[in-house]
Amino acid sequence: MASKFTELAIDCADPRALARFWCAVLGYEVQDEGDGVVTIASPSVPEGGARPGPVPPTLTFAPVPEGKTVKNRLHIDVNPTDRDQDDEVRRLLDLGARRVDVGQGDASWVVLADPEGNEFCVLADRRP
Repeated sequence: MASKFTELAIDCADPRALARFWCAVLGYEVQDEGDGVVTIASPSVPEGGARPGPVPPTLTFAPVPEGKTVKNRLHIDVNPTDRDQDDEVRRLLDLGARRVDVGQGDASWVVLADPEGNEFCVLADRRP
């Protein structure tokens, strides 16, 4: 048996604020909060430990003293499910994302950064 990808840990300055942003982006809910750490997950999927098959990963936000300084080595890609890419980009910008250039050139995806500067991509043509 192989491992399942079930969680992504994200270091940040303000776990509550960043968790709120990503809840709005993904339609997630806060699942746990304590000692400054906030975990969010899909409200419609049971815990993944004993569940076979793919599980939408939880995101855990933990406070760290240092700020982000370089481009992410790992990033999240999101796929709009009920609107086109342009409408989704506008929605995410309204939530507090900003456009960034990481050298992507003329690509089919749009690179944005969350409120703490973590880059992520909004894809155009991949649907879950």
